[in-house]
Amino acid sequence: MARWESLRICDVITKINDEQMVLPVIQRRLVWNEGKMILLFDSLLKGNSFGSIICIDEEKQSIPLFAYRKFTSDGYPTQAIEYEHVKQSHKLIVDGQQRLQSFYIGLIGTYEGKQMYFDLYSDFANSEYDFNFAENIAQLPKKNADKPIKECLWYPVQELFLRLKETSDSDQVSEEIISTLKIEDDVLKKAIDRNINIFDKSIFREENIGLSSVSINKSKSCVENRQRIVELFRRLNDGGTKLSSFDLVASVLKGFDYRMETFLDEVVEKYKDIGVSQDTLIKLLFILNDQPQKEMANIEAKDAKFATDNRERIEYTLVALKKFLEFSKLYNYFHSEKNRSFIPLYFIAYHIFKSTKSNNELKNMFDNFDTKDADFNAMKKWICISLLNGVFSRGRGWIPYKTGIRKLHEVIQRANGKSFPTDKIFEMYENHPLIFKRTITSISLDQFDKEAVFYMLYDGMATLRSEDIDHIHPKSLLEKLGYEPYKINSIINYQLLESGVNRGEKSNKELKIWIENFVEQQNHNTYLDRHLIPVDSNLWMSSNYDAFKVERAKLIVNKLEKWCN
Repeated sequence: MARWESLRICDVITKINDEQMVLPVIQRRLVWNEGKMILLFDSLLKGNSFGSIICIDEEKQSIPLFAYRKFTSDGYPTQAIEYEHVKQSHKLIVDGQQRLQSFYIGLIGTYEGKQMYFDLYSDFANSEYDFNFAENIAQLPKKNADKPIKECLWYPVQELFLRLKETSDSDQVSEEIISTLKIEDDVLKKAIDRNINIFDKSIFREENIGLSSVSINKSKSCVENRQRIVELFRRLNDGGTKLSSFDLVASVLKGFDYRMETFLDEVVEKYKDIGVSQDTLIKLLFILNDQPQKEMANIEAKDAKFATDNRERIEYTLVALKKFLEFSKLYNYFHSEKNRSFIPLYFIAYHIFKSTKSNNELKNMFDNFDTKDADFNAMKKWICISLLNGVFSRGRGWIPYKTGIRKLHEVIQRANGKSFPTDKIFEMYENHPLIFKRTITSISLDQFDKEAVFYMLYDGMATLRSEDIDHIHPKSLLEKLGYEPYKINSIINYQLLESGVNRGEKSNKELKIWIENFVEQQNHNTYLDRHLIPVDSNLWMSSNYDAFKVERAKLIVNKLEKWCN
């Protein structure tokens, strides 16, 4: 039987810090990215439910069921350790690791060298709370046109958390910040006060974590209990039906027209590999029908009629969309298992659907992409530059699924039947304004989305795991030379480890020693080309790190430019 208890977020942070909550070795590593962590904090302050946490209690001096590890405080993997006996009573987190880990990193840690910031001018009246990760505050947007207060006031979450913990008084902390920053405007003061109060309430006052402790049958052997917990873990992490408002909308559409059931099922099954789900398909129908902001509550019979009347064209549009992804080498990036934002695909599909081509012509659209098809190249440039800038993720200066969809639709709709309006979209990004760079330079590399950069650098590699990202010049050696973290943890100093590389062999070795002694001689050029490492062996020494960064940045910029143009 499970036992339930309710905890505050701050209680959980303390337990993680004191290793009263740990992770069994059967748990996967941290897989959530910055975007998901940001959404979790936004959900927390909104007062939304984010599910229960399931754990197993282990008593002090008992024989542990599994080796276990601490939560990471910097986003990098920690190693599980096998103990003969449990050092202190603790809870093994079986389900909920990603959520707890996100709270821990956001409140007192960092994520790959970046800390979380909270915009104290967030739109509290509409429950829209902006968080972002950055190495320093200068990297964050200064304005957000979506908010009543257009300016941003980014404040370190860790500093806010610690100060509230010390004082237990949100009013005092608000007054301190207002005084320190010399804020005079009453509207700005109110925003700071309300946002800090909501943050304090969500973290320190409300018991919003539901913890379920699963009992272990002590009459069973350790092996039997391990098998039971592994099976529990498998079932908890085996997916299941995701309920959403779109599921209800699908039922409504089927009620309007029975043919919708076949339409939804067949199209989703055929294109699920590129992320088409019942949710995205219904949203796509709204966008194709020029109703991008349509609310679920306003669903009508004509929405079903639009889908069935245009079924053939919609299907040929999806044929062309998939062909576009394959020819542009973006198929692996948008493969359904990656759970990418579907926003850019909505508008590639929209442009195809609204073209002057007949249904039969859509089948062969992009077949001549390699002969400088203007529309193909324009769309590829738009989507690649947009992905690098992360414009479809929160924290770039707008809410992508609201303002982003609306503004993209406005620009692309004006180009119906014409060439794809890449430059007009870029102008819209800049005028909004977003954190956006339409040109690729060495300075902009660390502002780009890391996953998109790696995807392009490694020619559309299907998988990318955070634990496979490796410093080219070892972190420990550069720290000894006095380099600051943001210079060490730069995209210019990252590569992906080969699947067969022993991480222990490469660890803490000079790049020159690694290449000359551990990379086979006949594979030197292949290794350098694959990882875009300068051929000048003098740059393989950490003492020449500054020169290395300059030359490797040039190689990266050149590779990204080829991808985008």
